[in-house]
Amino acid sequence: MIAGHTLQRQPCAAACPPEASIGVVPPRQPHLKAEFALWSAGKRLVVGVDEVGAGPLCGPVVAAAVLVKPHTRKIKGVRDSKTLSAAQRERVVELIKERALAWGIGAASVAEIERINIRNAAALAMRRALRRLPPYDHVLIDGQKIDGIEEHIGPYTSIVKGDASSYAIACASVLAKVTRDRLMTNLAVRYPGYGWEHNAGYATRDHVAGLQQHGVSPHHRRTYRRIRGILEGDQLAFELSGEPTDELSGEPTDEPGMEEDETTMQAEASANEGPAATLG
Repeated sequence: MIAGHTLQRQPCAAACPPEASIGVVPPRQPHLKAEFALWSAGKRLVVGVDEVGAGPLCGPVVAAAVLVKPHTRKIKGVRDSKTLSAAQRERVVELIKERALAWGIGAASVAEIERINIRNAAALAMRRALRRLPPYDHVLIDGQKIDGIEEHIGPYTSIVKGDASSYAIACASVLAKVTRDRLMTNLAVRYPGYGWEHNAGYATRDHVAGLQQHGVSPHHRRTYRRIRGILEGDQLAFELSGEPTDELSGEPTDEPGMEEDETTMQAEASANEGPAATLG
């Protein structure tokens, strides 16, 4: 009851936008709160960082770092890459690169994922992406705090689900996703039959069917339980269940070898390619 009036609930179809329909939660829109707090504290050069590719059965893990302009205005349509279609990501990725002060791509190879585990490899890819930027003041990273990374990248703030809340991280999320999808599309030409051009290496039905028909490729992660099971002849590995990963002990190497440099260069080349229209 407000000022003698009773508020009547209106039918959603008439009063609400389509995305507000019952049972449908609209995607979160990233904001600039963390960025403005840093800008107000005199830290003008703020970088958003995110990685893509921890879950797939194959291929490298790829990270992107985006140095946004101080007091930038948001690009319409930029949000967590997981909530965007391939076409939506391709529409905004070039604008992200054009409007950023700088951006960088880093990657960690399958060999590194197997040697140091996926978490350390993801952190290594982030470090490599940041190395490709000019000097900056502060980094915003998606996810939990990463032990020991500050000595390599400088001051940073970790934000859980940062790709959904921080605009700078969301920009990095889109760039990393588009880059890795393009790279997996290129690999699919060399290794057909797994559907990488549209599943990006995740454990989809066609990918698992490809593994059953063609076996394990050089780009599959042999420390992942499903791939190890296939190599050991376990038929249950072909079931479409969740994909737990086994993590090895180890720390990221400080200096990348030739193979690791090549992986990052391949990822950078993918970031500069045209749209990968077949990915969904």
